[in-house]
Amino acid sequence: MQSFDQITDYWSPKIIGEVNDQYLKIAKVKGELVWHAHDEEDELFHIVKGSLIIEFEDHKVELSEGEFLTIPKGVMHNPIAKEECWVLLIESKSTKHTGNVVTEKTKTLSQQL
Repeated sequence: MQSFDQITDYWSPKIIGEVNDQYLKIAKVKGELVWHAHDEEDELFHIVKGSLIIEFEDHKVELSEGEFLTIPKGVMHNPIAKEECWVLLIESKSTKHTGNVVTEKTKTLSQQL
């Protein structure tokens, strides 16, 4: 099983388990990901260590250790971590890492295994 100690790259989620049709993923994040949306899936961010800012088109939310936020499908968002942050993600198996936006940070499902 993957653990945070084994993750060396930022914004590179690793699948650690599954529940029904959802993947449980862990990631270390730092800096900014990219503005994107998931057209058909909700996404849950749970902060394990550190803090994370989620920018939305009209506001932003700052999450601290132990807090979580569900981002509804179709909502544009951009995650930002000023310092290293450890995140547990709960996502449908069909969720693309950065939605329909592809950047050098985008990871395919096979890269997340």
